[in-house]
Amino acid sequence: GIEGHFGLLHVAVLTVWCVCIPSAYKEKMKELSVFSLICSCFYPEARNKLVVCEFEDMEVKPINKRASGQAFEVILKPPSPVSDAAHSIASPPKREVSLEDIQKKLEAAEDRRRSQEAQVLRALAEKREHERDVLLKAMEENNNFSKMAEEKLTMKMEQIKENREAHLAAMMERLQEKERHAAVVRRNKELREELTA
Repeated sequence: GIEGHFGLLHVAVLTVWCVCIPSAYKEKMKELSVFSLICSCFYPEARNKLVVCEFEDMEVKPINKRASGQAFEVILKPPSPVSDAAHSIASPPKREVSLEDIQKKLEAAEDRRRSQEAQVLRALAEKREHERDVLLKAMEENNNFSKMAEEKLTMKMEQIKENREAHLAAMMERLQEKERHAAVVRRNKELREELTA
């Protein structure tokens, strides 16, 4: 009937209100008062038959009727240790650990240790190989540079030698040319002297 509908509507509102966080308490109380006012307008005969409603964590009591509608007093109950224990998840039973299981765990740990050690050694070997390659490359580049510098120096020295020899040869040629010219001049002078004698 009407009371049942009103009770169900009230229970629905209070159930929704129960799961809300405490910071929304005032807002939910406003909604509860508005809802009570609406219900009292639709079902006026149910207002005189409201009784105390009790829930798992709160209690709702109607207060004296006001001109604006019906008022309620909501009393929050402290958390019950029994309910907490009932809601707690039962831990799984502990399994007996055998000597074989312990041995397997120790062997697995030893395998992991060996694998990690091998990985570290492999990384160290790769690092040393890389350093060796870098050193060999640097030495090769240094040798190539030294070889190229030596070749350039040798070529430069040879060029200097060739230039000097060419210069000396040109000087000798000029001296010989002067000597030949001087000999011709002397010969002509001697011939003139013989003719005038």
